[in-house]
Amino acid sequence: MRTKPRHLPVRLATGAYIVNAGLSKLDVGDDKAKQLHAMASGTYDALDELEPRFFVKLLAAAEIVLGTALIVPMVPSRLAGLGLGAFSGGLLGMYLSTPGMHQEGSIRPTSDGTCLAKDVWMLGSALSLVMDGGKPKAKRRAKHR
Repeated sequence: MRTKPRHLPVRLATGAYIVNAGLSKLDVGDDKAKQLHAMASGTYDALDELEPRFFVKLLAAAEIVLGTALIVPMVPSRLAGLGLGAFSGGLLGMYLSTPGMHQEGSIRPTSDGTCLAKDVWMLGSALSLVMDGGKPKAKRRAKHR
């Protein structure tokens, strides 16, 4: 097993949450796809080139893969944490960049912004996994030679 036992609770809880979010997006309607796409492309211009339904399918697949990587203990915690950090960083970037998500002059969320601001817990989980992921094996072996 490549995961420390103390990492399992955060990995299982976060991974299950993200897999569920991805599965929930697999069959969204056109209106919801357009809404999700508009929100993401409003922050990340490169996403504007994608068709909304394709974007949502891609997002769903990414969430399912990331969630599964968190759940499967053979994936090193540091690697899973890096993926989670990138994902949660993207969500928090949308939160900070989207007008009306946070109070003016503050990072405190508005009632509309709570849906994204709550994802800060995933960034905290990611940082914990990366920081406590341990040294790569090659570095540990070299130190003992």
